[in-house]
Amino acid sequence: MSASRTKYYLDKQNAKWLGVCSGIADYTGVDVLWVRIGTVVLTLMGGFPWTLIAYLLAGWLADSKPLAMYDTPEDTKFWQGVRSNPARTTRDVRSKFRDIDRRIANIEMHYTSRNSRLANEIDSLR
Repeated sequence: MSASRTKYYLDKQNAKWLGVCSGIADYTGVDVLWVRIGTVVLTLMGGFPWTLIAYLLAGWLADSKPLAMYDTPEDTKFWQGVRSNPARTTRDVRSKFRDIDRRIANIEMHYTSRNSRLANEIDSLR
């Protein structure tokens, strides 16, 4: 994979102007409407030249988001979680793998046990 999923990208697909606010929303997982409202409020509350300069710099320096970066909405949510709290996401993944490992161990134990009914069913399939 050539694109880093934890990097900030401009979201040109959901952009109104340059894609900076939609990129911030995608990066943080916050709704894009709230990011846009926050940007306008910050600009009107006295940060006029600096918010515009920061917006233009972000639009100029950041890369555009690759088109097929996320396969599913679950994939998008997972990577937003990785960016916001990597330790929690790692803990969730370990928990899922522990559960899968436990279930595979149960299947393996059932298969390798001296279960005559299971052995008869396997032999009847041959």
